[in-house]
Amino acid sequence: MHYPESKLPKVGTTIFSVMSHLAAQHDAVNLSQGFPDFEGPELMRERVAFYMANGANQYAPMTGAEPLRAAIAEKVQRLYGYSACSEKEVTITSGATEAIFAAISAVVRQGDEVVVFDPAYDCYEPAIELNGGICRHLPLSLPDFSINWDLLKDTLSPRTRMIIVNTPHNPSGATLSRTDLDLLAELIRDTHILLLGDEVYEHIVFDQQPHNSLLCHSELAARSFVVSSFGKTYHTTGWKVGYCIAPEPLTTELRKVHQYLTFSTATPFQLAIADYMQQHPEYTTALPGFYQEKRDLFCQLLQSSSFDFSPTKGTYFQLVDYSRISEMDDVSFARWLTSEKGVAAIPVSVFCEQPVPDMKLVRFCFAKGEQTLHLAGERLSQL
Repeated sequence: MHYPESKLPKVGTTIFSVMSHLAAQHDAVNLSQGFPDFEGPELMRERVAFYMANGANQYAPMTGAEPLRAAIAEKVQRLYGYSACSEKEVTITSGATEAIFAAISAVVRQGDEVVVFDPAYDCYEPAIELNGGICRHLPLSLPDFSINWDLLKDTLSPRTRMIIVNTPHNPSGATLSRTDLDLLAELIRDTHILLLGDEVYEHIVFDQQPHNSLLCHSELAARSFVVSSFGKTYHTTGWKVGYCIAPEPLTTELRKVHQYLTFSTATPFQLAIADYMQQHPEYTTALPGFYQEKRDLFCQLLQSSSFDFSPTKGTYFQLVDYSRISEMDDVSFARWLTSEKGVAAIPVSVFCEQPVPDMKLVRFCFAKGEQTLHLAGERLSQL
């Protein structure tokens, strides 16, 4: 039997699965994969049980349960001043990854180019390649992981179909400013380039700074798919509920793909999230403070270590530089840290097409309870 060549020859098991498995093998504190070790809101979990017990166990509408789409439209109006039509512009997906894949599949054709910024989350490139697109990797500028606007300008061409923007940025935590949005708008104003905004950490921005969503900028919103994740916001990553907001013409195309990927997402989860959003709109404004306490605790625990770092500006990830500890490459260091020191991290190089010379960075997830963070801090402070 001759099997066809792989359509994704560069893709193996994700580093997140690899490091979590290694952490389990060595009974290490797992600060690698980005999931909380605490539960989401009790009321929201109770509402899931309520809907399961009361007959909401069949397919939700393909576009998403109407109460949840309405709650999302209300939220983005309140926070970003964007008036989204819940019927024609909001789509519920089975996680943000599905929304990203559907958006790329909807508009990227053979030979189209898509710009991503390295370090880039690992689901972008496979989706681009499966749809015949060409991924153009642009390195973010160190040490602040900012966009090099001149480099982006030089990269754009008539073949550029899309630019993927991730803010707050995974893995660095960097955020886009309003000036960044204006620069992006100026750069693509006279083009047909579309934007995909990966904004899954939209509610985890620190130090009293706002989240500058693409939806805040009317010129950019008119050409954007904006994706977010309830798993990140409500500590329920296993529910796999996300959404995409886009202008009606883009939403129409996205839904054509979505209906043949998952068709719909679990009904009880959607209705429970809608109830919670309607009853507790203040939750999202309190979330930055909740995670900033964890960030500050984790950074305090690292102060006596030999890691170098600046507190992250967003997400629940903290990058650290281990140059004063080891000369190992970051993949080897992450494996050593897990097996020998009992703390699992993610090497940053796996997010990059080309290794960055002398970059010795690993990513820790601090979406953990205090006991977990103290245990990790105790082990890391010995380095």
